[in-house]
Amino acid sequence: MWDLVASLVDFTEATLMAAVLTFARTAAIIGLAPAFGEQLIPMRVRLGAALAFTALVFPMVDPTPLGGPWPVQRFAGALLAEVAIGLVIGLGFRLLVMALQLAGAIAAQTTALAQIAAGSVAPDPMPAIGNVLVLGGLAIAMSLDLHLKLIHGIVLSYEVVGFGATLPASDTARWGLSRAVEAFALAFSLAAPFVLAAFLYNVALGAINRAMPQLMVAFVGAPAITGATLLLLMLAGPLILVEWLGTLDRALSAPLSLLR
Repeated sequence: MWDLVASLVDFTEATLMAAVLTFARTAAIIGLAPAFGEQLIPMRVRLGAALAFTALVFPMVDPTPLGGPWPVQRFAGALLAEVAIGLVIGLGFRLLVMALQLAGAIAAQTTALAQIAAGSVAPDPMPAIGNVLVLGGLAIAMSLDLHLKLIHGIVLSYEVVGFGATLPASDTARWGLSRAVEAFALAFSLAAPFVLAAFLYNVALGAINRAMPQLMVAFVGAPAITGATLLLLMLAGPLILVEWLGTLDRALSAPLSLLR
């Protein structure tokens, strides 16, 4: 089979096999990567992006450990392994986008703005604050050469797990748990200014209500917390995105750090 296909594209059989395996891992990563793997991106565009990334990544990896052509059964197993590796790496990147979405949801819930929803980059609608943070973070990441960082991260993954290798179950579970914990911790850290502001607001509202029971504090406090939230978003939004982008850069520079 491989000799017939290789004769059509003027590749050696081993080179063609390495290219297919590279595409399997790269396509799985790009399908979950920030910006390139969003639901707003049409499937054909994502497929084209996966092919483009494969064309850039393949010359940078060393296919010599593959050796000669493999039997179909062994190649099918290696193909599934490459897809699994790509999905694990892509899920690690996707968790960071979900952390930004969760930070927006926490901020909106604590400031009573969760009912203000709009069109979302995610399948499910989310509060407007989450939309602002996610779209802003993705736009800044793209302007800071996210595509080049993704290429570098994909190439680095071959230094940790080579062609056709399988991920150790214990190390993969430990890596996945660590990334999930980091994502939740990051989400709460990013939303901390809004949580603190909401706490102070509720304490002040309770004190005013005790001092003046006849005053309808909810009617006074609702516009105040809305305005304060928008002001806080304007002031803290850039710092939140800078912190998130730094975490994304660290993840891209060490996509499988715990598996070394």
